[in-house]
Amino acid sequence: MQVLSLEIMMAKNRTFNTLFMLSSVDGKISTGCVDGRDFDKDFPKINGLKEGLKQYYQLEQSTDINSFNTGRVMVKIGMNDSKTEIHKLPVNFIIVDNNHLTQTGIKNMIKKSKKLFLATSNKNHPAFNFKEAETIFYQNKINFNDLFNRLKVKYKMNRVTVQSGGTLNALLVRLGLIDRINLVIAPALIGGEQTSALIGGESLKSISDLNKIKTLKLKTCRKLKNSYLHLVYDVIN
Repeated sequence: MQVLSLEIMMAKNRTFNTLFMLSSVDGKISTGCVDGRDFDKDFPKINGLKEGLKQYYQLEQSTDINSFNTGRVMVKIGMNDSKTEIHKLPVNFIIVDNNHLTQTGIKNMIKKSKKLFLATSNKNHPAFNFKEAETIFYQNKINFNDLFNRLKVKYKMNRVTVQSGGTLNALLVRLGLIDRINLVIAPALIGGEQTSALIGGESLKSISDLNKIKTLKLKTCRKLKNSYLHLVYDVIN
């Protein structure tokens, strides 16, 4: 009974997490399997997609002030580039990273963030060199249950928007740490076995693995302009 009560307390004392993503109809979150391929870079070049893309960015402006992402994604958008022009946002960035962001990348993320929080299991990460960044260290591997609990209890965050890659999305979903799915569906079929999907990670194999599947309850379904859709689900954890 004491263990159960503790688990209930821990669940209540973590942030409410919403996975907010742009996805193709076939569930892809990138236009290809290499870092050079990216929705932000490629969709504006494609007829039938570029016309409605701005609706996604408009919805993104209404997400939580606490944004969870990865160092790899930040590198893809140019954070390690010393020539990058930085615009400070009223957003706290929570970045998971072991070896993607450089010293320059951390400087740029500090400039970009209201406050930068960086979770790592790399004791030599360059973030430790900056007192402006709140670096959260984990031995061996990051404990995401503890991280979201810490964000709520220590740093007083109530809600977090998650925009990470398919592998980390899968891990968070299977740990029961995603409470809501907020999807913008682009009218495209992309394909590619190695192209990142909304939920990646290890494939399920056994009957016992079926308990890793999270079912959803539809909250809203809205048709946007130019054949885009906006879907919101609650996750039944």
